[in-house]
Amino acid sequence: MLLTHELVAQTIRTVRDDGPEPGWTPLSDGELDDLVARIEREAGDQPIAVFAYGSLIWNPEFQPVSRERATAFGWHRSFSLRIERWRATSDQPGLMMALERGGQCDGVLFGLSREEGNRDLRALIAREIRYREVTGMMRWVSVRTAQGERKALIFWASTKREGLTKTLPLQEAAYLLARACGEGGSCAEYLLNTITDLRAEGIHDRNLWRLQALVAQEILDFETASFNAAPVA
Repeated sequence: MLLTHELVAQTIRTVRDDGPEPGWTPLSDGELDDLVARIEREAGDQPIAVFAYGSLIWNPEFQPVSRERATAFGWHRSFSLRIERWRATSDQPGLMMALERGGQCDGVLFGLSREEGNRDLRALIAREIRYREVTGMMRWVSVRTAQGERKALIFWASTKREGLTKTLPLQEAAYLLARACGEGGSCAEYLLNTITDLRAEGIHDRNLWRLQALVAQEILDFETASFNAAPVA
């Protein structure tokens, strides 16, 4: 792997919190409660399972009662969600992952506890769906596991663009990922963490593997250009 912790360290810098994403409306507590109630209603008597394909694998923020490999057919990972906060700024926008239509996506299926399900679900939605404009990017899909088909909740997957996501060529995505950093860290760090945990799960994503090599080269090129442009004392 060409993208290393040493290279990622070069993308980290201190960035202030500039508030919510520009043009997006933060969810109120009441709207969050309504979303939780809707998911619980749709789940019915069945335990809720969450399909993790990115940061949820290495940072679920809840204690799952079960964990198993799963595949979502008809979806694939893509750095297509443009952001200007958390791991980016308005001056240097970045990208986060979403699921786009087509192909298949291997990930991890987490089971929520029945006893703590409401609390865990609320915390999860509060983290993933912070804005009113993206509530449509939380949906149910059918995933395949070793035990058969399961119904799973996923985040950041939509058949509608809604002005939020745009598929970019890998080179253009790499340019943004190599430079963006916000109060939550850098986009390159997010990419490295994701690939590292996917490898630990025995999952190889061909597009992400190509992307990490491009991001590594972009970081090297950027550092070289900055060094050459520095004034001589």
